[in-house]
Amino acid sequence: MTITARDDWHRSPDILIGEREHRRLTIAALTDTTSHAEEIDFLLYELDRAQLVDDRSLPADIVRLNSIVRYRPESGEERTVKLVLPDDTLLDERFRLPVTSHHGAALLGLRPGDALFWLNPDGTRGAVEVVRVANSPSR
Repeated sequence: MTITARDDWHRSPDILIGEREHRRLTIAALTDTTSHAEEIDFLLYELDRAQLVDDRSLPADIVRLNSIVRYRPESGEERTVKLVLPDDTLLDERFRLPVTSHHGAALLGLRPGDALFWLNPDGTRGAVEVVRVANSPSR
């Protein structure tokens, strides 16, 4: 993982989200009953700071719903997951990451090489770094 000075924790990379997907994610966050409030708040914060673009204009390497993402969390051990809505994790929890989780919300709108750092409610640091993104060519 890229080492970032404590002062850089407050700098977040710019994120892009499609307008239709933004509405869909906002509804999912506001109606989710499976996550903790701090995870939903984190997703809503990320959605609020996102730059919105036409869904068809999103670059191919932006993390969005249904992206297959290889990322490195704070533990340093890379994971490959599909970013999904919370209900979609019921199919195969091992490889699906709900966008309402801390890691899911943090990955949203990032590109390979981007890293996002945050402080958890208990004061510990959370972090993700995007390694690779694959999206369906039909998007």
